[in-house]
Amino acid sequence: SFIWDCDFMIIIKLKKYYTSIKMSKFIKIIFLTILVFPLLLLNLATASEKLKIGLLVPTTGSNKDLGQSIIKAVRLAIKDLNNDLIEIVPKDTASIPNKTLQSALELKEMGIKVVVGPIFHKNLKYLDEVMDVTFLSLTNKTIDLPKNVISAGINSTSQLNTIKKFIKQNNLKKTIFLSPIQDYEFEIKKGIKNSKIKIFKNYDYSTEPTKLTKQIEEITNYKIRKQNLEDEILRIKSSNQTNKEKIIKKLEQRYTLGGLNFDSIIIADFDESLKSVTTSLLYTDVSPKQKYFITLNQWFDKSLLNEIDIQPLYFPSINRNNFENYKQKFFKEFKEYPSHLSLLSYDLVGLVYYLSLKNNFSDTNKLFKVKNSFKGKIGIFDIKNNKINHRLNFYKVEDKKITKIF
Repeated sequence: SFIWDCDFMIIIKLKKYYTSIKMSKFIKIIFLTILVFPLLLLNLATASEKLKIGLLVPTTGSNKDLGQSIIKAVRLAIKDLNNDLIEIVPKDTASIPNKTLQSALELKEMGIKVVVGPIFHKNLKYLDEVMDVTFLSLTNKTIDLPKNVISAGINSTSQLNTIKKFIKQNNLKKTIFLSPIQDYEFEIKKGIKNSKIKIFKNYDYSTEPTKLTKQIEEITNYKIRKQNLEDEILRIKSSNQTNKEKIIKKLEQRYTLGGLNFDSIIIADFDESLKSVTTSLLYTDVSPKQKYFITLNQWFDKSLLNEIDIQPLYFPSINRNNFENYKQKFFKEFKEYPSHLSLLSYDLVGLVYYLSLKNNFSDTNKLFKVKNSFKGKIGIFDIKNNKINHRLNFYKVEDKKITKIF
C-alpha cells in the first residue's frame, strides 16, 4: 500500500541519515586522533626528558671541602626526591671568577637553564655574559647582582623581617641598631630599608677593641651615668639622712646611675666580634636582663651557650629541628657532618624541581618572577620578581639552652 511504501521510504532515509551521522562521528574521531596523537607523543617525550640542573661549586682550591659537602647534599636531595629524571651536572669554580664563567658557559652549551651556585658573591662577576641561564647563588648578599643571578642565601631582609615580628610582639619602642664597619654594612642598611623595621637610633662601630669600647661608652652615656653615681654617693654622704650608710653601701655596689634611652639592641655581628660588643655593653653596665640583646642568624653557634653573662640572647634562624634531622641524615649517608650551606643547596634542588612541575621550564625568565612559596628544610621560601626571601624562626639562648620562640 501507499502508506507501507511511505513508511519503507522513511525507514530507508532514516537509516541513511543515521549511517551518515555515524560516519561523520567516525571521521571526526579519526581526524582528532591524527591531530592529538603527535601531541601525546610530544608530551610523553617531554615527560621522559631529564631535568638537568647545573651546579657551580669549588672542587679545587682552598674551598674544595665546602664544594664537596654541597655536592653530597645535592646527591642526597636527588635520592630523597626519588626521581630518575633529575640530573645534576657539577662544574668547578675553583672560587675564581674567570673559572666560574668558563664552567657556566660549558653548562649553557649543554642546554642547562638553571644552575645552583656559585657560592661566593665575588664569583658572580662575569655571569651576566651567560645569557638565558638563571643562577641560584648561595650568597646572602643582594647588592650588585647580575640580572640573571638570584641570591638564595639567608639575606638581611629575611632576618630583619623576623626580628621586626619579635619587636612588635614584645611592644618594644626604642630599638637601637649597632652595625660594624664591615663589607656587609650596606647589605644591613638595605635590609633595614626593605623590612621597614622601626629603629630608634642607628650606630656604626669599629671592630678594633679599644675604639669599640670607647664608642659603646658614648652610645650608652656611660661616663655621664658613672658620674651620676659618684655625685649621688657624695650627696648622700653630705646629707643628714639617718640610714645613709645603708644607702651608700647599696650605691657602691652599682657601676652607674641613670636610665638608658633604649629598650633593645640589635647587634649585626657574629662570632668573636659579637662577643666583643656584648662584653663592652656589660662593661658599660648594660645588662641583657634589663635590655633585649638581639643579633642576626648565628647558625646555632654552640659557643654562645657558655656565654652566660650575655644571656638571654635572641636571634632569627632556620628551622632548627629540620637542620638537626638533616645533619643526622647526612652523617648516616656520608659519615661526616655537613656545612650549613649544604642544607641550602639541598633545598634549592627541591625548589627547582617543584617549580619545574608547576611551570613551563623552558622559559626560565618567568620561572622566578611569578609569586610562589616553597616549604623546604630551611623553612618557607617566598619567590617573587626574581627574589627569594625566607620565613625564619626566632630563638633565645638562655641558661645554656636554645629555645624556639616562634
